[in-house]
Amino acid sequence: MSVDRLNLAQQDAVNHLRGPCLVLAGAGSGKTRVITHKIGRLIQTGLEAKRVAAITFTNKAASEMRERARHLIGKAAGEVLICTFHALGVRLLREDGATMGLKPQFSILDSDECLSLLKDCGTTTDAATARQWQWTISRWKSEGLTPEEALAQATSEGERETARLMAHYHERLVAYQGVDFDDLIGMPLRMLRNHASVSEKWQTRLGHVLVDEYQDTNATQYELLKLLVGTEGNFTAVGDDDQSIYGWRGATLDNLKRLPLDYPRLKIIKLEQNYRSTSAILRAANNVIGPNPKLFPKRLFSELGEGEPVRVVDCDHEMHEAERASARIQSLRASSVQKEWRDFAILYRANHQARLFEQALRRAQIPYKVSGGQSFFDRAEIKDLCSWFRLWINEDDDPAFMRAITTPKRGIGHQTLAQLGDLATKYHLSLFGALFSHSLGGVLSARAVGSLQEFGRCVNDLQHRARHTIGEEAAKVFLSDWLKDIGYEKYLQDAEESDKLAASRWNNVLDFCEWMAGRCGGRIDDAAGASGGSESKSLLDVAQTISLLSTLSEREQDPNVVTLSTLHASKGLEWPHVILAGVNEGLLPFRTDDAPADAVVARIEEERRLMYVGITRARQTLAVSWTRRRKKGREIIAAQPSRFIAEMALDQTTAREDPRAKLKALRAEFALKAAVTEQAAQAASKD
Repeated sequence: MSVDRLNLAQQDAVNHLRGPCLVLAGAGSGKTRVITHKIGRLIQTGLEAKRVAAITFTNKAASEMRERARHLIGKAAGEVLICTFHALGVRLLREDGATMGLKPQFSILDSDECLSLLKDCGTTTDAATARQWQWTISRWKSEGLTPEEALAQATSEGERETARLMAHYHERLVAYQGVDFDDLIGMPLRMLRNHASVSEKWQTRLGHVLVDEYQDTNATQYELLKLLVGTEGNFTAVGDDDQSIYGWRGATLDNLKRLPLDYPRLKIIKLEQNYRSTSAILRAANNVIGPNPKLFPKRLFSELGEGEPVRVVDCDHEMHEAERASARIQSLRASSVQKEWRDFAILYRANHQARLFEQALRRAQIPYKVSGGQSFFDRAEIKDLCSWFRLWINEDDDPAFMRAITTPKRGIGHQTLAQLGDLATKYHLSLFGALFSHSLGGVLSARAVGSLQEFGRCVNDLQHRARHTIGEEAAKVFLSDWLKDIGYEKYLQDAEESDKLAASRWNNVLDFCEWMAGRCGGRIDDAAGASGGSESKSLLDVAQTISLLSTLSEREQDPNVVTLSTLHASKGLEWPHVILAGVNEGLLPFRTDDAPADAVVARIEEERRLMYVGITRARQTLAVSWTRRRKKGREIIAAQPSRFIAEMALDQTTAREDPRAKLKALRAEFALKAAVTEQAAQAASKD
């Protein structure tokens, strides 16, 4: 494997194989290339592939890294553990969770199920209140706090109430043999801390750990990494303090500050050459981020040429801004036959800003997608099927039990289920465990008992068959037969008034089953990182990782459409042409009226990093738009350009443009060419 095509800083990072290493990778500086080449270099110099781990934050990033590693180093890439932090947590708990009281087939509850559980624990039907509890508990878990520790440090009665609720919530999760997403980091951390033999096992198994997007780690992820790499500290952390934009969900720059203190031998390497953007765009980005304090100073540069100047587009109001964005896209696309719709993105600070851009694009007949739409796994029909899979894996998963036994309906009424629940509570059983209790006949009729136990035997039979269903073709047959047996297609037809909607939902089911079967055959990457290689898996093995997958669309080719996205969701992506919209005070930076005085500075610094991320998504052209007036409630108020526009230090005499005028000129030019062509054709016909 040659590193000749890497620049000197990249080569330095790839060749540092022993001890701790921090790679400060500026936007577009080739960090994924460095990580994959370093994986190859570690294997080339004698480290077994199965002892290399690369940890990312999203399934999509893991899938891309896996594909790049496979292209670079071939078959050995299949043995490398490339996964998300949460998938790594699952792997740790599946193998050694018994030390924490977990059986290997524990359940992973999604956000909605956790919310329902909190409503039940807190005896409320108010979703907003339960959501606030959920956020607070998640924050405490990200800080590594137990319910007892959260209660001890609570400063108000509201926090004390939430801490007590957290204890009940934890008890319920234990009873369900379930975990939430925060537990996938917190529980492995406690396991490694409290069980030296488990910690030693994993430190021996993992010879080198690479962490992507290190600036996005929270406190528990940092501690987990420390326990995985041990005192030797054979790790490579790749990140960029200028792109730390997730403070609101627990990410902390303190992790970058702590590295040199915890690892005095830390080697720091800066990647400052950008391979994505033109010099004009990078100059604006460097100027914007300049006022922020620096942990590790760096300045991006490019050899791609000066390029087009960054444009500032001032608009009268939000609808005008959307129209000008649409006009700019049309004019740029018309200027070259090589430009496609997928080359364009409109980025903004908040989700609500998308609506007017959607309207403008629809009027112009420009195809688009709104990034961050409904996850495929959030669709009701997919959740229905996944509840059955979860029950095969973990019979104590009560939320999955309730959904599976009622979807499709099996003639088992709510009263029967309520009495079953009372019995389960009385004898400290799961709902599934209560099905076969000797006491069941004392509270339910023989007919009801028969229906419940028939369901239980059905689940046991499916679980057994799924464990022995290996390979793609066998999985296809199994899933097809199972859907027929439970009558799911008829259930959808009966549930929907529209045949078209029922057919659409059924097609989703078929697509999902085909995708599941493909994973059984090793045809589709295991994005959850449960196992390497492309060998066939059992259907039960595949079902165990479903809860970690986000969307099927992550594996699909991007359609040829314009992207509308929030700035947070755009991180890690890039487009040739970007419009950064709504760059007004109060939007970007977001208003800080509600923040304490000592927090305002930190909030502004993070918003500045968000602006930096937005600028560095652009490869060839960048337009930054703001409005003189904005709608606030029912009022129209005066608005000001963001301070970040001035901080870009653009040459305003060349940076302003009117895309409508440019589009009008292009259309006139095309019309003139068409007229000349028509005249020439007429003259030729006369001759």
